[in-house]
Amino acid sequence: MKKFLIAAAGGFLLTAFMQAPTEKNTPPKSFYDLSIQSLDGKSTIRFSDFKGKKVLLVNTASQCGYTGQYKDLQALYNRYSNNLVVVALPCNQFGGQEPWANDKIKNFCSLRYDVTFPMTDKVNVKAGEDQHVIYQWLTQKKFNGKEDINVRWNFGKFLIDEKGRFVKYFPSQVEPTDKQIVSLIEGK
Repeated sequence: MKKFLIAAAGGFLLTAFMQAPTEKNTPPKSFYDLSIQSLDGKSTIRFSDFKGKKVLLVNTASQCGYTGQYKDLQALYNRYSNNLVVVALPCNQFGGQEPWANDKIKNFCSLRYDVTFPMTDKVNVKAGEDQHVIYQWLTQKKFNGKEDINVRWNFGKFLIDEKGRFVKYFPSQVEPTDKQIVSLIEGK
C-alpha cells in the first residue's frame, strides 16, 4: 500500500508540474502587469510605467507595404508625447516581412524613419501556443474585457486608455493619423 501511495503521489506531482501555468500561456489580469524586453535587449519595457497615458501598440515589419506608417507613428508620438506612448512590436509572422535581427531593425527604423518611441523584441502575434502573452491579452475578450480580435497583418493597432483598459483595435489599413485614432487620443 505504501508503494502505491508514493507512486500515486509521484504521478500527481508530475501531472501538476506538467500542467503548471507558464508566463507564455497565462496572460496577466491587467495591462499594467505586462512587460517585454526592449529591442536593444538592454532594458525591460514595463507597461505599468505608462500609467496615466494612452498606449498605442503596433505589430510592425520593416519590409511591408505599410512600413511607411512608421513616419506617421513617430509624428503621432511627437505630437501627443505628453499623453501617448507608441510601442512597436516587430513580428515576422505575416509574409516573413520582418526577417532581420533586432539590431538591424533598430538601425533601419532610426535611420529611415527617425523612430524614437519604444520598440520591443520580436513577438509572435498570431493565436496559438507561441502567441506572445501581450497578444494573448490584447486579442482575447476574457483578458481585454471587450472583444476577441484576429490580427491578420502587420501594422494592426491597439489603443489602451490611461487606466490600462482596451479601447479599440484598428487594422493595418487605418493610418496612425486617421481621425478615428486621433479623436480617441484627444479624448473626443
